[in-house]
Amino acid sequence: MSVASNLPIYVLTHEFFPQKGGIATFTEEMARAAVANGHNVEVWAPRGDTSGDADFPFKVRRLNLRGSQDFSCQFQLAREWIRERRKLRTAMVYLSDPGPILAMRYLQFFKAFKPARLILTFHGSEINSFASNPIRRFLVNQIVKRADRISAPSEFTRSLIHQRFPASKLKTFLTPGALRTNFETPKIETKKTSDRIRILTVGRLHPRKGQALILEALAALPAELRQKITFWIVGTGNKRGYGTQLKALAKEMDFGVTFFGDVSNSELEDLYSRASIFSMTSVNFRKSVEGFGLVYLEAAAHGLPIVANRVGGVAEAVSHGENGLLVEPGDQAGLTNAFARLIQNDDLREQMGNNGRKWSRRNNWFESAKLLFNDWDIEIDPTSNQPTA
Repeated sequence: MSVASNLPIYVLTHEFFPQKGGIATFTEEMARAAVANGHNVEVWAPRGDTSGDADFPFKVRRLNLRGSQDFSCQFQLAREWIRERRKLRTAMVYLSDPGPILAMRYLQFFKAFKPARLILTFHGSEINSFASNPIRRFLVNQIVKRADRISAPSEFTRSLIHQRFPASKLKTFLTPGALRTNFETPKIETKKTSDRIRILTVGRLHPRKGQALILEALAALPAELRQKITFWIVGTGNKRGYGTQLKALAKEMDFGVTFFGDVSNSELEDLYSRASIFSMTSVNFRKSVEGFGLVYLEAAAHGLPIVANRVGGVAEAVSHGENGLLVEPGDQAGLTNAFARLIQNDDLREQMGNNGRKWSRRNNWFESAKLLFNDWDIEIDPTSNQPTA
């Protein structure tokens, strides 16, 4: 093992447990996998419930951050970096989300704050946001140039980084998301046939997540199919009043719609086990895009066929015709038809559900962490994630 591979790793993040969401899960799992790869890891995370911190296989240091990624959080993280600069200079520093990258914008120009190795992850939406402002684009581009390795959860995200920040091309690796390490494999059993088809969606109540599109597609089903369905919505939020609008729209439906809000992991497991179909119809919303979508993997692992839009990195999280049906964004008739196919065909739902259980396990965190944190004495081709000849 090279000297660099023996360096401690400091993971700097604005999104971490108990906060939920794809980035928080990604950060936690990459830290766990780095430990499994033999590294000493410390995570710098926002303040929050610390009751479970001792259960992590790495040290968690809670900072006075809200985790909002706003300027105050960036300032607090930068100040901590300044305080601990001697420690970070002899370590690998992993910036796993947009907040820490922004916190480094000005520190990067001082040699005193240069880590031994700098590693970044870009998830999707922040790439467009960084590139939209000339000054921010310049500063982030300098960080990209200084980075030793960069990761992306999907080919879509990697292509977007290359397009917006060409200096990333020779150092960006594909590190796809996978199931949580504490994910308990559900018992494989045939979904009970019922007169009621339960359609589940899980995600923030945000225009990009497209819950309203599902409601509109279901409302366009023939009356005899609408009588068979109920729609379950898990998630909170009211970005631009979207949550309020969604609830008003739900009241107009002639089928059952239930808002569960924020639920615990055990409650979500129960909903997955009782659902018949999973759907999240993400769309591009302003600068916001869907870089991958870990929730699709969890739904697939529970044996749920999936209905989604073919947007961003979703096609890498759902295999069209194998474990789900992908529809072009804006094709509301196609979305309605996709739901109709699954509602009417018990065998198709079961077949896609069985395929999804296998599909959901094709990636693992250990290999992704190995690409980012190991083998510094071996040149790796980022186009194939393999060592060069």
